[in-house]
Amino acid sequence: MRYNENVGDNMEIVNRKAKFDYEIIDTYEAGIVLTGTEIKSLRQGNANIKDSYAVIRNNEAYLLNMHISIYKEGNQFNHDETRTRKLLLHKKEIYKLRDKIALNGYTLIPLKVYFSKNYAKVLLGLGKGKKNYDKREAIKKRDTEMYLKKMMKY
Repeated sequence: MRYNENVGDNMEIVNRKAKFDYEIIDTYEAGIVLTGTEIKSLRQGNANIKDSYAVIRNNEAYLLNMHISIYKEGNQFNHDETRTRKLLLHKKEIYKLRDKIALNGYTLIPLKVYFSKNYAKVLLGLGKGKKNYDKREAIKKRDTEMYLKKMMKY
């Protein structure tokens, strides 16, 4: 899902579906290794993290299936839109995440992509997938809260 709060350095791309599909246990902030045209396209807000996820291979973290559109003024130096991007985390964090994913069956989901001090960052959520009945309960709870707010208003 693409959601652009502001274009430029205050821009955020939020994965709204992640909190609906996963029960988020913990969050981690990681940097992303990007090329020049990817940064320029990301600053314009042309990215999608809806179907992306993170994995740990060879004690390094990678972000898969993140879509960053081609930069229009980038000619032959443009990037592949859905290439695998390396995430920058401390070794201790990587080891901790690797163990939690292997033992407990958790998944790393990108919740938000944003800029912090001119660096592109991704907020990773460590979560477990929800079952269909959990999703129905979440919808039911949300609808009940909206109904109660409406009744309190009148």
